Amino acid sequence: MQNLTLTWQASAGASVVLFASAFAAGRARRRTPAALLWEAGLLLALFTLWQVVGHLSVMSTDHALDRAEWIHRTELDFGLPDEVAWQRAVIPHPWLVQAANYYYATMHFGVMLVLLLWLFLKHRANYAWVRTTVVATTAACLLIQFIPVAPPRMLPGNGFVDLAVQYGQSVYGGAVGGVVPDQLSAMPSVHVAWCVIVAVAVVVVGRGRWRWLVVLHPVLTVVVVVVTANHFWADGLVAVALLLVVYLVQHAAAGWRGQSGVPGVVVASGGAAPGGTEAGGAAAEERSPVGR
Repeated sequence: MQNLTLTWQASAGASVVLFASAFAAGRARRRTPAALLWEAGLLLALFTLWQVVGHLSVMSTDHALDRAEWIHRTELDFGLPDEVAWQRAVIPHPWLVQAANYYYATMHFGVMLVLLLWLFLKHRANYAWVRTTVVATTAACLLIQFIPVAPPRMLPGNGFVDLAVQYGQSVYGGAVGGVVPDQLSAMPSVHVAWCVIVAVAVVVVGRGRWRWLVVLHPVLTVVVVVVTANHFWADGLVAVALLLVVYLVQHAAAGWRGQSGVPGVVVASGGAAPGGTEAGGAAAEERSPVGR
């Protein structure tokens, strides 16, 4: 699989271009394009930071492997299912392995981008709290990721197999000293944190019974990151714990402002902001950081 992931230099440059375009659109009083460009630039800037942390985390490969060994051993001591057994269950089915590799490579960013675009265009009043949750949770994960931790697939002695490399589907670039830099940012799992954010947002903002199908996304993501040996159970558990802290802080902040419920969530009949989606969009445009 070709690695289509932007380098941190490319994503940083694209972020600057988007911010500049947002400023220009704001000066031209094109508020909706300006707001959209600003949000895209913000997300790319966050992705740049994630990439940089992945490179900076290469402080000691040996210690990263040691920490991964400790996590695996501790999970087994606590009675958690062995990830090796889960991986061995799918290895005899090549089509299942390849599907899992593709899911890991494409759905992480793809589903999140679709969610944010849907909220921005259709439920603007609900966009801010979801965006804030993404930024705050990812930032918290990045702080922990400065401590390098290797993924399970780098522990062949424990029985793990790098299935993405085996099937030519690895999304990672060339190795440095035998190790790809951003592979040492396994703890906590941003994949798991983001898929839970997506599910919560769709269930809260969406309408109708079909919205509950989104719960399959976090379930599939957790299974995929485990069977592909990209993450331990502990990586996901820590990510969800951080997300819960972010939600609690947002809820407390909403209470301090005299609001109730999830910060920024406005669910009227049909799931739209009072007065319709257009009203929510107009309100968000007035709060846009560009074009003033």
